[in-house]
Amino acid sequence: MRLQVKGKNVDVSPSIRTYAEEKLAKLSKQLAEPTEVELELAVEKNPSISANHVAEATIRTKGPTLRAREASVDMKASIDQLVDKLERQVTRYREKRHKEPRRHARGNGPEPGIPVLGDGEPSIVKTKQFAVKPMTPEEAVLQLELIGHDFFVFRNDESGEPNVVYRRKAGDYGLIEPTGE
Repeated sequence: MRLQVKGKNVDVSPSIRTYAEEKLAKLSKQLAEPTEVELELAVEKNPSISANHVAEATIRTKGPTLRAREASVDMKASIDQLVDKLERQVTRYREKRHKEPRRHARGNGPEPGIPVLGDGEPSIVKTKQFAVKPMTPEEAVLQLELIGHDFFVFRNDESGEPNVVYRRKAGDYGLIEPTGE
């Protein structure tokens, strides 16, 4: 496993580098060679963010690329949380590789119009239809909060186009608007 440790807005001390290498070495037992791990450590400058020590990793394997991001008040705690999250991802990845793809769980056959992929690729297992009502993005955020989902699809009453509001990791909201392309 090749590990690259970078710092953003912070100098990576030898003790933090060694700590990260020791923690991430756990993953090398579960991953096939050659695996490339890129770890970026950062300190957010915003004083309103208490969890400002951020550890972000990208693991490039023969299969998928795994990514994780964790933040806390201490860099070592961020690294610990990051490694825990990556271990869960690696375990899930390994389990998916070794399982036979489930074709027809109930034996009733696939749903009409839904393709079943034989190579283990993700497939659509549920289709939902609902009325898309015209509203403002602010009203859509209120609806998002009422239903408790991570995103909400609506028709923007100004443009008439479908839009999506979503909850961001920081707790605020984002808006996705289509372009004319």
